[in-house]
Amino acid sequence: MTTIETDGLPLPRRHWAALTVGIGITMAVIDGSIANIALPTIARDLKATAAESIWIVNAYQLIVMVSLLPLSSLGELVGYRTIYRWGIVLFGIASLACAMADSLTTLTLARLLQGAGAAGIMSVNSALTRFTYPKAMLGRGIGITALVVATAAALGPTIAAGILSIATWPWLFAVNVPLSILAFAISRSLPETMRGSHRFDWTSAVLNAITIALVIVAIDDFGRGRARPDGYWLIGLEIAGAAICGLLLVRRQRGRLSPLLPIDLLKIPVFAMSICTSICSFAGQAAAYVTLPFFMQTVVGRSEVQTGLLMTPWPMTIMVVAPLAGRLADRYPSGLLGGIGMAIFACGLVSLAMLPPEPATLDIIWRMMLCGAGFALFQSPNNRTIIGSAPVERTGGASGMLGTARLLGQTIGAAMVALIFNLQADGTHTALYMAAGFALAGMVMSSLRLSVQPSVKR
Repeated sequence: MTTIETDGLPLPRRHWAALTVGIGITMAVIDGSIANIALPTIARDLKATAAESIWIVNAYQLIVMVSLLPLSSLGELVGYRTIYRWGIVLFGIASLACAMADSLTTLTLARLLQGAGAAGIMSVNSALTRFTYPKAMLGRGIGITALVVATAAALGPTIAAGILSIATWPWLFAVNVPLSILAFAISRSLPETMRGSHRFDWTSAVLNAITIALVIVAIDDFGRGRARPDGYWLIGLEIAGAAICGLLLVRRQRGRLSPLLPIDLLKIPVFAMSICTSICSFAGQAAAYVTLPFFMQTVVGRSEVQTGLLMTPWPMTIMVVAPLAGRLADRYPSGLLGGIGMAIFACGLVSLAMLPPEPATLDIIWRMMLCGAGFALFQSPNNRTIIGSAPVERTGGASGMLGTARLLGQTIGAAMVALIFNLQADGTHTALYMAAGFALAGMVMSSLRLSVQPSVKR
């Protein structure tokens, strides 16, 4: 693929492009979890069971997961701006359909479409960031994106609670419509890239979807305790099916100039190590996020409201540290920053697990802030390396792989916590130590990058 060679966008167009990316990412992140709070109400209104209503969340997450790599590959073919704009359009239309849904089936189908739109946004946002900012400011730009994601994650439950306090659940989705219109209206400011010469590989896209879906289902079944003697055969079939489809996918991708599965990028040592670091870190983060509400309420003895407030310092600290980490990423190796960040993150998790039975509020807050600071110090430099280490014409593949690694890590972390909870009556301490183990694994993997990335790549 041939790109338009510019060192970032001029001002003020750069600011408008950053705002466009920020609005899209905010909607995609918030809608990944905003429906959770309203699930009981939605299930009651649509006359569905609690188990059936879970698909309102699962449908969104699954379609995002299986669509990231195909859409990032398509972005290299037709242009990242095109994919992003169509993602915004589809997300807005699907949000309106969600708001108008009158049955669980129609809502689930609308959520599938909404997830596809979110995947269009998430698959190329990092690629657009690379072309929006000058090379010397890439870390800063990625730090701003991390700030937006952290802010959206922190405010998501609050926004949902606020909407539900004055309106019905369809408004959770309807609010996206005017935001989508605004994002599309200013999306012409996004950077342009030339179209690629290769053809989109639909067969590989299908194999990718089947492989990832089977992996996610197998991990979920294992985490939910379905790996009983009578359930091993089912998980075995899921893993075998994923392995067969995965091998066929890899075989098909070999020798291609722009493979949908970026095996060419995984041959770059610092890229592969950064992806592994990302998986480990997000597994630790997800494990902690799932465990801490149970830990706070059953072990520390705090109420639901207090738990929500006490978890806020984590993302709030990320909001403060992420831009600083982005600036540091433009000057220091990500292996060093990421290793230090993951070590701090692990210390924060261990310190939370070692809380006394009746801790002071301040004791909880500073430990949460330690976790947030460590994670932020890792995230921006790591993302910069993933995007910056890829050849410019393969930025889309790197962007898609970044999102896939994040979601895969989160899935693994959540599933492992579910498994621990199934095996232990009170497994919160074990789960927090396991999360710290993921963080330490990320620290080791990040530090290994120093041998192949002694200095920042300009």
